[in-house]
Amino acid sequence: MTRIPLTEAQLRLPELIASLQPGEEVQIFSGDRTVARLIAELQPARKPRQPGSAIDTLTIVSEDETHLKDFRDYMP
Repeated sequence: MTRIPLTEAQLRLPELIASLQPGEEVQIFSGDRTVARLIAELQPARKPRQPGSAIDTLTIVSEDETHLKDFRDYMP
């Protein structure tokens, strides 16, 4: 936890926000008391991928193999 005077925080607020790491806290004080706290939010946990979640998102309009001629050199 870092403590910064209010006057300094007013001058450097964008820099303070950009430099915060997830879960880190900065206390802003005026005189002897804390007047504000900046707390960086933790990144939300990403949901694991589920097999089959993309079913029906691609529709093949017609069977066309002529476009594969361009990739002949790359195919086994």
